[in-house]
Amino acid sequence: MTKDSGTMWDHDVTKLQHAYHQRLFGHLFDWQAAEHRITEFTGGTGAAGLMFLDQMGHFGPNGCDLVVERLAAPTRLAEMGSGFGGALRYILDRLTERGTPVELAYGVELVPEHCELSRTINESQGREDITILCSSAESVPLPDASLDAVVITGSLPHFPRPDQVFQEAARLLRPEGVLLCTEEVSLAPDGTGPTETFHELHPAGVFHTTSVTTRREQLRAAGLTRIELTDLTPWATDLLAARLKALRLFRGSAEAMLGTDEVDLVVRTLTTARDEYAVGRLRPALVTAVRP
Repeated sequence: MTKDSGTMWDHDVTKLQHAYHQRLFGHLFDWQAAEHRITEFTGGTGAAGLMFLDQMGHFGPNGCDLVVERLAAPTRLAEMGSGFGGALRYILDRLTERGTPVELAYGVELVPEHCELSRTINESQGREDITILCSSAESVPLPDASLDAVVITGSLPHFPRPDQVFQEAARLLRPEGVLLCTEEVSLAPDGTGPTETFHELHPAGVFHTTSVTTRREQLRAAGLTRIELTDLTPWATDLLAARLKALRLFRGSAEAMLGTDEVDLVVRTLTTARDEYAVGRLRPALVTAVRP
């Protein structure tokens, strides 16, 4: 692929990703109004108060907790596909609470509108610990071996070329640096994959799945070692069931914050993912790998 054709591809991906997330989280782009509605309901501010409402994927803060548990004491960290920044803010706050604060964190995000919203939220919270890099996760403007950890919390299905993202992560990691990924709806058992019903809620071009064997091959090809894919099926199935129950209980408040159509879409999206876990067509997992 030529550089020009790659640029065109990234432009197409940017448009698809923005259109999808605008449809799902459109109310959040008017952040001042959205923040007022959210904090009025939750009674809290910051990443924990906003919970998954500033876009933290299928697993929400629970998936971020899995990542935090596997992190040692990183001084420099980046999240690939950081979206609106909710997951990164949450991870940094949890590490600070644990007594291992990060000196400098980067949110790497391709969609300019998402980068702008992430900066707006950071500024509204007075955060100075995050630098947003509006960049492809395949070409991050940071030096070699400059990071202790790279995390991907739910964004893996949005990368059309995850093998190149892993190669870039390996370049950025120092020796013994760790890559941690939550595979929410991006991993399928060998020889199977999600149904058409799933793809109706997780459209092609926005979501991509990879087989377990291929994922291991991609990580090895990037030069990463000590690769572990921890199966999260029972945990993830129960988690999505609990999140759906919470949405049913607080449906009126959620609609006031996000909008009726958006909440309906979130409910259907989580339901289809849970159903795919239950029958084994998707493999939720936690991925860890180390740069030797």
